[in-house]
Amino acid sequence: MSGIPHDHYEPASGGEKWLHRRLPIVGLLYDTIMIPTPKNLNWMWIWGIVLTFTLVLQIVTGIVLVMHYTPHADMAFASVEHIMRNVNGGHMLRYIHMNGASLFFVAVYAHIARGLYYGSYKEPREITWIIGILIYILMMATAFMGYVLPWGQMSFWGATVITGLFGAIPFVGDSLLVWLQGGPAVGNATLQRFFSLHYLMPFIILGLSMVHIWAFHTTGNNNPTGVEVRRTSKAEAEKDTVPFWPYFVMKDLFALGIIFIVFLAIVGFMPNYLGHPDNYIEADPLVTPAHIVPEWYFLPFYAILRAFDDSVWIVQFAGFITGGIIDAKFFGVLAMFGSIIVVALVPWLDTSNVRSGRYRPMFKWWFALFCVDFFVLMWAGAMPAEGIYPTIALIGATYWFAFFLVILPLLGVFEKPAPQPATIEEDFKEHLAPSGGTKIAETPAE
Repeated sequence: MSGIPHDHYEPASGGEKWLHRRLPIVGLLYDTIMIPTPKNLNWMWIWGIVLTFTLVLQIVTGIVLVMHYTPHADMAFASVEHIMRNVNGGHMLRYIHMNGASLFFVAVYAHIARGLYYGSYKEPREITWIIGILIYILMMATAFMGYVLPWGQMSFWGATVITGLFGAIPFVGDSLLVWLQGGPAVGNATLQRFFSLHYLMPFIILGLSMVHIWAFHTTGNNNPTGVEVRRTSKAEAEKDTVPFWPYFVMKDLFALGIIFIVFLAIVGFMPNYLGHPDNYIEADPLVTPAHIVPEWYFLPFYAILRAFDDSVWIVQFAGFITGGIIDAKFFGVLAMFGSIIVVALVPWLDTSNVRSGRYRPMFKWWFALFCVDFFVLMWAGAMPAEGIYPTIALIGATYWFAFFLVILPLLGVFEKPAPQPATIEEDFKEHLAPSGGTKIAETPAE
């Protein structure tokens, strides 16, 4: 499982040996749960278990909800009301599923931010990072399709706006739009397509998540220092690591318990806080909401989409050199998808030889500004596309691309990093070991 030297599973009883020769599932589980883990991991390494738990929660609640949902434009809204009012515990199941999507994105944004700050995308973990971004893209698609299923006003018009973006693609846009919607406009065929894909994609995400876990088990976990575990001998590796069980399993379960308590409090006392009241009105193609907004986790990219209108010089320039093929709408689509692509390409855009942001003084400030920019874009995406808000969105979008395409490459050239510890053991003793903790730190090697 890992290139870090450690003890592997050895079957003891006759039954274990028989099973291990035919299906080494016990050995696989043992090597997974006992994988040597850097002992200096901090609390930002809890989000993996939160994401795993939430994915399972969404799949289980989704399966039960599907038993009572009718994917038809004339009955979808009524079937959701039936779940809320008539199914035993239906309102709680729906609220858990609905708010579970928000928990999923809170965890994934924290997970990505941790990876960006501590350089978890750097060699040899590039494939792990790319798989993670693929999971994120599938999450966005799944969440968007799930938001359409209640067939409320915001569901219907959100689907109309977002699917309409594909119509902006030159030459193939109209055909692609008809294929995606199942007709000339959002309707019953669209709902059935989205229902089918919304039900399928979580299982694809589950499979990719297993590959993601397999990938970082192969390369080993990153850690706050960015210093790799020593692999020259088992004794040295044990000085840098502890088994995942029981040390980090207990830590992760404790963190998951606290987060789940907060989650249940939101579900129990303010379940509709993150929703939109217009979605409790049945979809009406003849009545357009005053302000169409997606769910909060799409807002930064929605702001980037709307930031590039005909008045922006780069849009005018792109239209000029392409003979009008790239207009403002298509440029906004390119910018929205491009904002995710640059995140996927960060292993090759960051030219610094230092992995962890802890030892990069200039990077810390630019990264903090990037985090602020994310929330500014989220706020701008929730505002009407008028007044000063498009300008704010444009500034935020500019910084987003500048951070990945300009700042990160230049920091690798001009930044002077701080001294790094020679080993994980050294960092652990300096920052995390309790008084008299040297003996504790060395216990696994004894």
